[in-house]
Amino acid sequence: MMKQKKIPMRMCVGCREMKPKKELIRVVRSPEGIVSLDPTGKKPGRGAYVCRSGNCLTRAIRQKQLERQLEAALSEEASEELKSTLAQIMAQEEAAGTDDG
Repeated sequence: MMKQKKIPMRMCVGCREMKPKKELIRVVRSPEGIVSLDPTGKKPGRGAYVCRSGNCLTRAIRQKQLERQLEAALSEEASEELKSTLAQIMAQEEAAGTDDG
């Protein structure tokens, strides 16, 4: 009998649901204090996770959950940049998914 591999779970700071780490996207505050999305999940710094939907990211920003988790203040420009980057990532994933079909 094979041992089942443990799936790492993380909580989305927007909807507060526990989901597999691969389904979420990491937002990271670098040691320099720059906040950005981390699709690979490997950038150094303090991280928080959000669902791959704009709704959760918007909610996390509006309720200041992201600021609390990252221990950093988010400017309006940084918030907008996160939203646009997430939209780009979603578009790329959608395009990659339709090519297979």
